[in-house]
Amino acid sequence: MLLDTFNRVHNNLRISVTDRCNLRCTYCMPEEVTFIDRSELLSFEEIVQFVRIAVPLGIDKIRLTGGEPLMRRDLTVLVRMLAEVEGIRDLGLTTNGILLADLAQPLFDAGLRRLNVSLDTLSPERFREISRRDGLERVIDGILAAKRAGFDPVKINAISIRGFTEHEVVPLGRFAREHGLELRFIEYMPIGTDHWERQKVYFAHEILDQLEEGIGPLVPVEHQDIRAPAQEFRYLDGGGTVGIIASISRPFCLRCNRIRLTADGKLRNCLFALDEVDIKTLLRAGAPAEQIAELIRQNVHDKWEGHEINTSRFIKPLRTMHAIGG
Repeated sequence: MLLDTFNRVHNNLRISVTDRCNLRCTYCMPEEVTFIDRSELLSFEEIVQFVRIAVPLGIDKIRLTGGEPLMRRDLTVLVRMLAEVEGIRDLGLTTNGILLADLAQPLFDAGLRRLNVSLDTLSPERFREISRRDGLERVIDGILAAKRAGFDPVKINAISIRGFTEHEVVPLGRFAREHGLELRFIEYMPIGTDHWERQKVYFAHEILDQLEEGIGPLVPVEHQDIRAPAQEFRYLDGGGTVGIIASISRPFCLRCNRIRLTADGKLRNCLFALDEVDIKTLLRAGAPAEQIAELIRQNVHDKWEGHEINTSRFIKPLRTMHAIGG
């Protein structure tokens, strides 16, 4: 098992396949950005090689991220390669949905089964305000295409920012109920390029209060996975579920089970980690599998207690979200 000094067992690997993105969301990345040269990205073969080393250590859940992962050419090839790795029981992907309408069915056919789509608003004007690009209709088309392709559930991720989210909570809640989607709100975190201010966080309890007032009563879902970052609630009328990822107000660090591999081959034991382990150099040098396995074990062992966002000791990572992997 991949065990750290706080007895957390790690089985969840998030793999960024690119730092490129076709949006410029204010909470994620700058308007102008220099992307990694494509030669520096891990190849599909290198990604699969790493996964085959990590699986015997206990990794059985993988999520592909970016940047925007659907911008990686021939991504369905990688999905099929990963789906064939014995021991992987859960293969998912997080996307902004811009390219999803054309790729939903090919991804499903390749073996992808879990899908999260980022959607912060149903207003075209507010979509452009936060993403600095147009494309809301394409995202919605992608979500509906994913449902038709067979993805179940399709989860919708919405960032909660005070001064913005208040207008979006109830419309998104109704949209999710209408189309059989699982809605998840994520508290605004200090990981983007903007100067983060705690007062901009629209907190979990405020979101839940707004949903109950605008839609209907919610109760906690029974038998939740305690390692999952989201606290899940269900509507009493049977009209679906809502998840809250309360990274700020209710940190879940002491039950975290994730490690991350960046698009350029760096291993991180936390989204907010200040140190990384260079895996790519070892892979390209033909290092023995056991040497890489030992680095994975050590990286997990060295994991800190938590990100300490709510203390004066917090240090913001040098990389922004698009470069780490969402």
